[in-house]
Amino acid sequence: MLKQFFSLLKRYILPYRKYLTWALILNFLSQWLNVFSFMAIVPILNILFKIDTKSYEYIPMDIHNLDKDVLINNAYYFVSNFVATNGAFYTLAMMGGILIFMTMLKTAGYFASAAVMVPLRTGIVRDIRIQVYNKVLSLPLSFFSEERKGDIIARMSADVTVVENSLTSSIDMLIRNPIALLVCFVTLFSVSWQMTLFVIFILPLTGWIMGVVSRKLKRQSSTAQAQWGDIMSQLDETLGGLRVIKAFIAESKMSARFSKTNNDFRDAMNEMIIRQSSAHPMSEFLGTCVIVTVLLFGGALILNTNYAPMDAATFIFYLIILYSIINPLKEFSRAFYNIPQGLASMERIDMILKAENHIVEPEQPLPLDAFTDKLEFKNVSFSYVEGRPVLNHINLTVPKGKTIALVGQSGSGKSTLANELEKRLVSLGKHTMLLDGDNVRMGLNKNLGFKEADRIENIRRIAEVAKLMNDAGLIVITSFISPYVRDRRNAREIIGDDSFIEVYVSTPVEECEKRDVKGLYKKARTGEIPNFTGISSPYEAPEHPEIIVDTTGKILEDSVNYVMTQLEDQLN
Repeated sequence: MLKQFFSLLKRYILPYRKYLTWALILNFLSQWLNVFSFMAIVPILNILFKIDTKSYEYIPMDIHNLDKDVLINNAYYFVSNFVATNGAFYTLAMMGGILIFMTMLKTAGYFASAAVMVPLRTGIVRDIRIQVYNKVLSLPLSFFSEERKGDIIARMSADVTVVENSLTSSIDMLIRNPIALLVCFVTLFSVSWQMTLFVIFILPLTGWIMGVVSRKLKRQSSTAQAQWGDIMSQLDETLGGLRVIKAFIAESKMSARFSKTNNDFRDAMNEMIIRQSSAHPMSEFLGTCVIVTVLLFGGALILNTNYAPMDAATFIFYLIILYSIINPLKEFSRAFYNIPQGLASMERIDMILKAENHIVEPEQPLPLDAFTDKLEFKNVSFSYVEGRPVLNHINLTVPKGKTIALVGQSGSGKSTLANELEKRLVSLGKHTMLLDGDNVRMGLNKNLGFKEADRIENIRRIAEVAKLMNDAGLIVITSFISPYVRDRRNAREIIGDDSFIEVYVSTPVEECEKRDVKGLYKKARTGEIPNFTGISSPYEAPEHPEIIVDTTGKILEDSVNYVMTQLEDQLN
C-alpha cells in the first residue's frame, strides 16, 4: 500500500519539493524541542519528591570529553547549585518557565510545518483535476460511448474529493510522524536500550492488526466509489431520457432501480465508515497495552535492587516519551485507514488518465494552409477500435461558402430581394444564413449607433461572422446599406475576394423615397433623423460590384431570376 502511495506522490510532488524540504526541517526542529521540553520534567520531579540527594561536581567539557553522562551530570550540578542558592520553589518555577518556553517553540514549529504543507496539498489536487480534465478533452468519442457519463463525472468530482481528503491529508502525517518516531526512538535508546528493544519487539503486532483492517477498508472503499458512480450514471440517464420514461410510464420502475442502487451505496458506506471509525479507539487501545506492558517490564527492573537501569524520575520521562509515540501511531493508523480509500479513488481516476487513445496522429501530417475552394473526402474509412468501423468508404464534398452582400440605399429592395434569394437557394439544396440589418442591430450590434465609427464597426463585425459561416460551408446573404466604399473594401478583405460577391441594388434615391413605408425619408427631410444616408449623409456607390440590379419598375421574380442567373457560375 505504501509503495503505491509513494509511487503516486512521485507523479505529482516534484513541483513542490521546496515545501517538502521546509516541512522536513521544521518537523525535525519541533520534535527535538518536544524532547527537550519533556527533559525539564526530570529535575522538577527530583525537586518535588526529593528523590535525588546525590552531590554533583562540575566536569569540564570539551570536544573530546562530551557525552550523555557528562551533560546530565553538569545539568544536575547547575540545578542543585540553583536550588542551594535560590531555594527549591524558585528552581521549580524556573524549570516550569523553561517547560512553557520550550512548549511554545515546539507548537510554533508544529504550526509552521503544517502551514508550509498547505500549498503542496492543494497544488497536488489542482494538478490532478487539470490532468483529468485535459485527458477527457483528448480522449476519442468512443471512450464516452463505452463509459457512462455519470460515472465519468463521479470520478472527476467525488473521487478527486476523496483523494484530496485522504491522500493529501495523509502526506503531512507521513512526513511528521516518521520524524517524530525517529526522534522519540533515538531518545528512548539513549535512556535505556534494553527497554527500547523490548518495545520494538511488541510494536509489530499492533502494526499487523492495523494493516489487516486497512486492506479490508480499501476493498470496501473501491466498492462504495463504484456504487457512487452507478448513482451518478442513473441520474444522468434519467435526466437525459425523462421524456421516454414518462412516455412509457416507467417512473415506478426507475424509482425502484435508483432506490436499490442508493441502498447498496448506503450499506457499503456504513461498513466503511464503521471500520474507519475504529481507527482511533483501536490505536489508543493498542497503545495503552504497549504502555502498560512497558510499565510492568520497566517497573520490575527498577524495583529489582540488583539492577536498575534508571531512577524513577528518568523512568517517568521514558514513559512520557514512549507515550509521545502513541499520537504519531494514531496518525499513522488514521493514514493507514485513509490511504486505501484514496488509492481506491485514484485507481478509478487512473482509468481515465491511463485510458488509451487509439487515434494516432500522423508524424508528418499534410498542411492545410487555407480553405479556398472545397474539402473533398474520397473513400474514407475510420474506426476507433479495429474491427468496429464508424465510417466505411465515405465520399463527401464540402464546398466553401460564399457571402452574397446586397448593398444599396434604404428602400432600394435589398431585404425583400435577400429573403427571396434565400428561399430560392434553399430550394436548390443550398445551406444558407441571412444576416439582415434589423436582426443584427437587435442582437450582435445592439450597442452600436449610427455615427460613422459605429457604422464601420457594424460592417466589420458582420464580415467576421460571415467569414466564420463561410468556412463552415454556408452561403451567407447580407443586406446592409453600407454607404462607404472603404467599409465594403474592408469586408471583402476579411471574407476573402474569392468568397465575396457584391450585389449593388442600384435603385435611385427618388424611387426609394417613394417606397418609404417606414417614413424614414420624411423624418430625415424634417431633420428628425440626422445623418440619414442619401439625404443628409452621402452614399458612395460600389466601384466594381459583381452584380448590379435596379428594381425600379420590376416585379420581384424578375429581379430574383436575374440575380440567380448571375450567381449560377459563382456558386457552382
